[in-house]
Amino acid sequence: MDVVRVFCAPDGRHGNELGVVRNGSRVAARADRQALAAKLGFSETVFVDDPERGAIDIYTPTGRLPFAGYPCVGAAWLLDVPELVTAAGVVEARQDGEFSWIVARADWAPPRTLRRYATAAEVEALAVPPTGEWVYAWAWEDEAAGRVRARGFPGRGDGIVEDEATGAAALQLTQELGRALNITQGRGSQLLTAPAPDDFIELGGRVAFPARLSPSGV
Repeated sequence: MDVVRVFCAPDGRHGNELGVVRNGSRVAARADRQALAAKLGFSETVFVDDPERGAIDIYTPTGRLPFAGYPCVGAAWLLDVPELVTAAGVVEARQDGEFSWIVARADWAPPRTLRRYATAAEVEALAVPPTGEWVYAWAWEDEAAGRVRARGFPGRGDGIVEDEATGAAALQLTQELGRALNITQGRGSQLLTAPAPDDFIELGGRVAFPARLSPSGV
């Protein structure tokens, strides 16, 4: 299994850790995939069912997702494929210098509560809210430049109290605002977005190793 960090800062730090099981056939049953995702404890874990086609299956510690942003960005970078096949649809992918990009629809992911605050300082000072609601807290750092400060709180009760970088929520915020965004989330992860034709949205960021092996050696 590989581990990559997705949506790293310009200096290479931060990013959201993603587990990628390249040989998904070794963990074929959904129940086994769910158990492994829970054991690993990443926000999301990707199982690669066909590396040439880019067919992937995405799990949180407690459930299966038809689509998720940061797993697609990370898997596309790792597999170096022009598209990914997810349960929600086909995700276009490309590499552009230091950035890995995907093109997807905001409505492919479960909705988040997008909660706007007056200042970036308010977002940074937030305590973790109660479980039960996926909250994406955000504020303008520089509205004219499209710079946003954000934090993500999954509220699932699965041990992930704060998500370091949330691609799906970035897509949904971009759809709501209708403009390109440069988002700093969590401790300092960076996500870039831009509206695309036909209600699609581009989502990009830096992906980096080091990877580490799981104890199971999957």
